[in-house]
Amino acid sequence: MQELANLYPQHLAELQSRTLEAIQREGIEGLIIHSGQAKRRFLDDMDYPFAVNPQFKAWVPVVDNPNCWLIVNGADKPKLVFYRPRDFWHKVPPPPGDFWAEHFDIILLAKADQVEKHLPYDKRKYAYIGEYIEVARALGFELVNPDRVLHYLHYHRAYKTDYELACLRRANRIAVEGHRAARAAFFEDKAEFDINQAYLSAVRQGINEVPYGNIVALNENAAILHNMTVDAHKPDEHRSFLIDAGAQFHGYAADITRTYARQQNAFADLILAMDQVTLDLVDMLKPGIPYPDLHIAAHHKVAQLLKSFGLVNLNAEDILEQGISRTFFPHGIGHHLGLQVHDMGGLMLDDRGTPAPAPPEHPFLRATRQVEARQVFTVEPGLYFIDSLLADLKGSEQSRYINWDKVDEFRPFGGIRIEDNVIVHRDRNENMTRDLGLN
Repeated sequence: MQELANLYPQHLAELQSRTLEAIQREGIEGLIIHSGQAKRRFLDDMDYPFAVNPQFKAWVPVVDNPNCWLIVNGADKPKLVFYRPRDFWHKVPPPPGDFWAEHFDIILLAKADQVEKHLPYDKRKYAYIGEYIEVARALGFELVNPDRVLHYLHYHRAYKTDYELACLRRANRIAVEGHRAARAAFFEDKAEFDINQAYLSAVRQGINEVPYGNIVALNENAAILHNMTVDAHKPDEHRSFLIDAGAQFHGYAADITRTYARQQNAFADLILAMDQVTLDLVDMLKPGIPYPDLHIAAHHKVAQLLKSFGLVNLNAEDILEQGISRTFFPHGIGHHLGLQVHDMGGLMLDDRGTPAPAPPEHPFLRATRQVEARQVFTVEPGLYFIDSLLADLKGSEQSRYINWDKVDEFRPFGGIRIEDNVIVHRDRNENMTRDLGLN
């Protein structure tokens, strides 16, 4: 932890600087950032799994404790109201004592409903940042999640501090171990359920700790982009395996995807070709290029594969012009990565919140900003055989260009996605995923 202890003060100074600018734009004195609180299930006496406010965990790596509060103004030492109840039903977190704790004035809160005495008296001068608007109103906050503040904070979250980059590297390191275990389980012909368990065991994180529900898909299920329902029964035959799974470290996420073939065949060749597409696109990431350019380049490369593998009887340019590549590659090329898997601020033109929407022909693109140093992205091209989209294509006039026999050969394998996590530096790219030896 010494590395993180050394890097954290500069990270905190950057957050203080951003906060000061944000509150000056709003004309207020500070922010009150709520970690969140437990949500009770409907008609039940149990809660949903807790998910912390990303704006809270940007300051402190506390991801599992509700009813905590930060009081920050960009100048004074931040105050942390840390919830530590008397409770014999649940595990009570220990008092903060990690490398970051010395940088906060810490107050221990025994009862969640007694936090008001630890908050500023005149709440008109402070903005509440969090999900629980009814709680904010009950406490007397008039200003809740103001746009000028959130736009500024979201936009600048794209620029990672050295502390954040260190956390992201560690998250990738953990996730890579999980991917290796999952690959081994696939080649042992395990069921999706067992593969997922192997992954979770390797990363030492439960289903409510990993940053998103793992996508574990065998055979045709690889054509389901978000296949989060794992089958407990083994298929009769293992043909292909797609896993999209991450891990978290101190609240920062890894998001990695790999695809494998059980036998050496044409689908295995297509995986190798898609892997090279991912590497080529990573090489294109450079400060100054608009991120949508990467997405358009991905469609060019997918179109070339559709031609070279005999799936479409047109050249690549005509495949693009006819819109055929969107049937086989229907999602965006990637997104910002950080405190959230799909980090905020990707569709903003500036820190005042001017929208930069995805182009109409590519509505699922999650990042449209210009690429700059210290930004972190996923790069995840795909090529899928999705029954519903193929049915639409077959009913269109473009159907005559498709080699349907070849499509049917690939359909039982589902599809391919290869996803790396990449830090953009001024003079190079750091592919965290490949640097850890996951090919």
